[in-house]
Amino acid sequence: MALELFRHNREGYEAAAVMLNQCGKTAVIHPTGTGKSFIGFQLCLDHPESKICWLSPSEYIFQTQLENLKKTSGGWVPENVQFFTYAKLMLMPTEELDAISLDYIILDEFHRCGAQQWGTGVRQLLNCFPQAKALGLSATNIRYLDNQRDMAQELFEGNIASEMSLGEAIVRGILNPPKYVLTTFSCRSGLEKYEQRVRDTKNKAARDQAQQYLEALRRALEQAEGLDEVFHRHMDNRAGKYIVFCADFEHMQQMIGLSKDWFSKVDSEPHIYTAYSEDPGTDRAFAAFKEDDSDHLKLLYCIDMLNEGVHVENVDGVILLRPTISPIIFKQQIGRALSAGKKQNPVIFDIVMNIENLYSIGAIEEEMREAVFQYRSHEKEDQIVNETFQIIDEVRDCLKLFDRLNDTLTAGWNLMYQFAKRYREENGDLNVPKRYITPEGYALGSWLDTQRKVYAGKTSGKLTDSQIKKLDELGMRWGDRSSDAWDTYYRALCEYKKENGNLDIPARYRTEDGVVLGPFLANLRQARAKGSRSSFLTPERIEKLDRLGMVWEARDYRWEMNFQACEAYCRKFGNLNIPADYVSEDGLKIGSWLRRQRRIYCGTGAGAPLTQEQIRQLESIGMSWQDFYAKQWEYGYSRAQQYFREHGDLNVPTTYVDEEGFALGRWVRRHHEKRANGTNVIRLTEDRRNRLEAIGMVW
Repeated sequence: MALELFRHNREGYEAAAVMLNQCGKTAVIHPTGTGKSFIGFQLCLDHPESKICWLSPSEYIFQTQLENLKKTSGGWVPENVQFFTYAKLMLMPTEELDAISLDYIILDEFHRCGAQQWGTGVRQLLNCFPQAKALGLSATNIRYLDNQRDMAQELFEGNIASEMSLGEAIVRGILNPPKYVLTTFSCRSGLEKYEQRVRDTKNKAARDQAQQYLEALRRALEQAEGLDEVFHRHMDNRAGKYIVFCADFEHMQQMIGLSKDWFSKVDSEPHIYTAYSEDPGTDRAFAAFKEDDSDHLKLLYCIDMLNEGVHVENVDGVILLRPTISPIIFKQQIGRALSAGKKQNPVIFDIVMNIENLYSIGAIEEEMREAVFQYRSHEKEDQIVNETFQIIDEVRDCLKLFDRLNDTLTAGWNLMYQFAKRYREENGDLNVPKRYITPEGYALGSWLDTQRKVYAGKTSGKLTDSQIKKLDELGMRWGDRSSDAWDTYYRALCEYKKENGNLDIPARYRTEDGVVLGPFLANLRQARAKGSRSSFLTPERIEKLDRLGMVWEARDYRWEMNFQACEAYCRKFGNLNIPADYVSEDGLKIGSWLRRQRRIYCGTGAGAPLTQEQIRQLESIGMSWQDFYAKQWEYGYSRAQQYFREHGDLNVPTTYVDEEGFALGRWVRRHHEKRANGTNVIRLTEDRRNRLEAIGMVW
């Protein structure tokens, strides 16, 4: 039995296998549609005797992945997998977790483990089975709307075996380049807002000028094609399958009601299906949509549930009706139309102008440019299949008119200053988001950015000394946002070093002022390790960090700190018998750390292998590689030997306690006790079994 993995997945799996053996944990970050679940299935296939726990956001995702596996493998599915959803895991009591036997843990869509409740369940599982090797699969490791948290750093200590952006996958030809169609549909609601602003403008000259732009905008929208014509022109497959993403149930019903008007020129009787988590008929509807091979247009309207992990074969495109500012959701939604091995180019209809949101198709274009640059720089031009993709932009002219209209309606300097002053009074600072709009509809964030550019001479305009002084009094920061951010973080690092004497900052550390230092350092280390070109991590800033005592290889630094604390304990107490819950004066949990080093040395724990120098250092302070339980068993065995010498057998009464106070009867009996899964309570190796039988043990 063998799985036919795509080349990129085969390379990703081989890299992950090496890193699992070396570090015990690793992540694979491949974009939606590239078949990364098969990397997990290959792990199951290569380790048939191992027990594997597979975790996923929903059982629906996992079952769909199994269906895809059956189709490509001739019906094979792994039998050594225990599946749980993250929601189920977080509700499992400790005793139920203890009953599970695991060798590997697969965290599918692992970026979701950053959710507080789900993350608690995952951490509990990882703590219960420290010897189990962990593999993470996701299209992204960053939680964009959660302080940019890097889940690969938090869960896998930054051990990324394979990483590929959506843009790189398109460049390499793994995913076909889409046709991206932008429509003017959502511009019409913007027109109504500006009509009101024009009516409310008191300055007659500004109002008259704005009215001209408003009329031009109306004409442009009237001349723009309606959605019926847009779908007619760009839906090449009249009987194709399209997934339609909606905001909520009410919105979905409204959009379905418009389907006859919108798609009349494509198919007068389209087949319509709905899928949302609260509907008990969703499974049947989804199955019917997948199996529908009629000559009619097929539309699957859904809410959230197809965002991630679920792939439908032969999807011709997606229609984005749900505004989203989440880069993850945006990538996942357009990823429904992208799939490795597909021959046709999908079409994406952006009805709500996602291109204006936090993450857009423009960012994917930038990823493609970066990938092309890297391949050409490393003389790998043969891997470049696609350099661009088609964008049908019907909104460009309208957006220009909106910009001119907004400029015309921009308030005078003194009025905008009053808005800035009010913001400062209400919020305590002038850190106004760039897209912030006042309740009256004025773009205060954009206005403040313009003042900074005028001050720096980067754009035309003039600020008087009086105006500069007024803004200074409000706490205006004149540097660009990137420089301001660096200054804030660097000052916080200096304060931390001053108070603590080091930069050994916990992963989630946040200052009292709310500066998130832990993830910031993790991002700096990751950028330095990748050698990425960054205007933020400049050589000058690297030099400043080095002078401050920045540790770029945090893992080696923390190992040395823990060793020094163990060495101090040994000097004070004369041994290394450190209790498991012992914490040093510096707050280091060296009891559990020492046990983890012992498990790594013996090959029973996850983590980077110990170097010969680290082994020598630990042995120099009296490290015993035999763990507490092994020592305990050896002592019990020595008492059993003494009993055998005195009585000639090992028929020890259950209540028997020997002269040293050791409960030998109970010790012998526990070798017979079984757990719920049938394994012995005391771990019986072949060597232990043979030694017990040699002194008369009867099983």
